[in-house]
Amino acid sequence: MKKLTLVLVVLSMLVLPMAAFAAGQQDDGVVTIGAAMSSFADKGQTYLQDGVRAFDAENDDVEILMTDAKDDPAVQLNQVETLLTKGVDAILIVPVDISALKPVFAKCKEDGVKLVIANRMPAEEFHGDFDVYTGSESIQAGLLQAEWVAEAMQPDGGTVGILMGPLGHEAAMMRTEGNKQIMAKYDNIEIVMDAVASWDRAKGMQTAENWIQSGAGLDAILCNNDEMAIGTLLAAEGANLADEDIIIAGIDATPDALEYLGEGLDVTVFQNMNAQGYNGAAACYKLVKGEAVEKWDWIPFELVTTENMAEYK
Repeated sequence: MKKLTLVLVVLSMLVLPMAAFAAGQQDDGVVTIGAAMSSFADKGQTYLQDGVRAFDAENDDVEILMTDAKDDPAVQLNQVETLLTKGVDAILIVPVDISALKPVFAKCKEDGVKLVIANRMPAEEFHGDFDVYTGSESIQAGLLQAEWVAEAMQPDGGTVGILMGPLGHEAAMMRTEGNKQIMAKYDNIEIVMDAVASWDRAKGMQTAENWIQSGAGLDAILCNNDEMAIGTLLAAEGANLADEDIIIAGIDATPDALEYLGEGLDVTVFQNMNAQGYNGAAACYKLVKGEAVEKWDWIPFELVTTENMAEYK
């Protein structure tokens, strides 16, 4: 089994050993894919990265060069430009900020390098700049999550808070929009608080603690991802709130979250991050080989409750 090369790039300096890179597609048919990841520290993204590694492990004629942008768009731009200068055949990217990557698009086209975007849906203005998008429609997660919560709040209704991912992130914006669309259908439900907790458990916990201590008496907190939801339930436990006192909802159905489902976490929504990574790498491979690939590879979200959680463990 060939070794997966992990290339860590820091903002201040790029120290990239020449031996770590293959010089594009080799005479022996090896396809070199530059996998530009947004962050190795993001729990959800690690499952996507595992999918990339799984494709690499199954195919001896693939070489994956994976980089960590540490959620910094400037770092990611430098990393992608470096991968291109090393002659990769395709780029698979989870963008930190796609607008910062505009210089890369022209270079990919000029060099004939295939470009696949995963997980974070680009704005419409960029739809002509890449070959394949693989991911899930973010608004569906927000709709599924809020539908379950809204029904669980009946017949009394109540007040809701929303913990969001970083401002400007497509997933955060659209999951929140899905929440708002559903809650707007209920006269007895009101969204009274929202805050950015940047996908982070500790930040989610701190924000939820502040909300609880304020005496707002929220009946439900909807979180854009599971890490913030876990932070919320830990805050609720710390305030001695019983499970029936507050509804807590997450998104992603990560292994960590599934351990809390029914134990403080009421519902989550499965996003198949592993499939996004695997399919993204597979799309790169097929494009380089000249095989037909659909431009839009949609992977549906799935609601996960205590009733079906065993299917996801």
